[in-house]
Amino acid sequence: MKKDVSSLRSTLDYLDSIGELVTTDVEVDPHLEVAAIQKHFDGGAALLFNKVKGYPNARICNNLFASAERVSRLFGVDDPRLFKHRAVEALRVPIPPVEVKDGPCQEVVLEKSFDVWDVVPMISHSKTDPGRTLGAGNTVVRGQHFWGGSHIGYNRMNFRGPDYSSFQISPGSHMDQIATHWYKKGPIPVTINIGVPPACTMMAGAGFTYVILPRGCDELGVAGALQGFPVELVKARTQDAWSIANAEYVIEGYVDTTQKVWESPLAEKEDQQGKYDFHPEWSGYMGKAYRTYKFQATAVTHRADRPLYYGLIVHGMDEHFIDGLMREACFLELAERIVPGLCVDTHIPMGMTDWGGVIFQVKKRRARDEGLHRNILTAALSISLGARLGIVVDEDVDIYNIEDVLWALTTRVNPKEDILTICEGGFGQTFQPAERSSAGDRQWTQGNIRFSGAMGIDATRPFIHKDAFERARYNVEVVDLAKFYAPEQIQKAKAGQRDYAKFLAERGI
Repeated sequence: MKKDVSSLRSTLDYLDSIGELVTTDVEVDPHLEVAAIQKHFDGGAALLFNKVKGYPNARICNNLFASAERVSRLFGVDDPRLFKHRAVEALRVPIPPVEVKDGPCQEVVLEKSFDVWDVVPMISHSKTDPGRTLGAGNTVVRGQHFWGGSHIGYNRMNFRGPDYSSFQISPGSHMDQIATHWYKKGPIPVTINIGVPPACTMMAGAGFTYVILPRGCDELGVAGALQGFPVELVKARTQDAWSIANAEYVIEGYVDTTQKVWESPLAEKEDQQGKYDFHPEWSGYMGKAYRTYKFQATAVTHRADRPLYYGLIVHGMDEHFIDGLMREACFLELAERIVPGLCVDTHIPMGMTDWGGVIFQVKKRRARDEGLHRNILTAALSISLGARLGIVVDEDVDIYNIEDVLWALTTRVNPKEDILTICEGGFGQTFQPAERSSAGDRQWTQGNIRFSGAMGIDATRPFIHKDAFERARYNVEVVDLAKFYAPEQIQKAKAGQRDYAKFLAERGI
């Protein structure tokens, strides 16, 4: 089957044709069951639920982005380590979106007397959630409200009434910049797009790298370049806004900066922010409920035939690669702009919690390159709000193998000189518990916390002493194991090898 990534459903059809989609026709409950099943298959195949309890015409899918290899193949890249290089080219040369007259997302239009809960099969993540929450929607702002460009991102929502919800905005984010500029100047028209083309999903997760993606940039244009053709947009029915034409669901409405809505009825009752559970967050800890701006829905539109809700969980491999892969590209481009040619690769392991850190790999070319890698490290941790750990290593260290990174930390770091505290006392994130605790007895709100500082670790060898750090190597290439052993003997002998032992053995180091 020919690959088609112009919509979520065409992408699922393609994955099904190559055996990477697991489907069930057993009815699933969006309350807890969808999230629990995805966690069981975290990092595995894409999942499709054809029958959803309480929603006879809806389907739910997730786990599509749970494998870096699968994501890369969708965009024509064979090696997932090279995906970021394709993404960098998309950052540099966007393909602007195109406006179309009609889109599948508006096959059904509800403008009056609708209840979003009855239409959209939102999921709940854990028993302490304040109910089923909308975390899978991609907010789109375009035109004058984003300085002439286009923005796509995530904002968690909890519908407290049939047509209004909380609207959580991460401090420092594009949406925070929009809300700050338009504060009490009138409603901010937005669309919440659910079940969008994969390239749009990837761009929605590329938050907090605004030196590379400044306000007024064309994020939908970057998505278009990533997929190789323009993203199609259709004018919203009730707002001066635009919807992604190939989305499955769209909630039209506006952000009202003159009104506040609590994310949780318990938090509202106790009048306490940052205390009561919301759903899990990208940092790997339970989220906390806050008081947010109000989102007022004015219409719900969707496809007529079994629309798909993308019900991803947070702090899973699905969400990790959505948030991490484009950020790796942004950090690579940041390094290239600061010191062209020095940084050769970037990586964000799952343990760095998506927005929490990054590893840079550099290749020092001469003695006067010494120190420039620290400029890159310092800049990256300063401009990405919520980042707490950055590591820079040499080209002989495999940044995709965390044990090899630990080896570099153990053997190449001088604690007195190579561990840096960056941006201490600056601006952090309330989604990081280490920042929340700085509020003491006060509520865990942004105004009450202080950033403890990010930790930058220089795990590179001094250029002038490079020879002293030459890795020991065994000449594994001089022997052909097949000359000495039968295939089953080789397999038996290697069966007990741990992953890092295999890694070292293959390279002879």
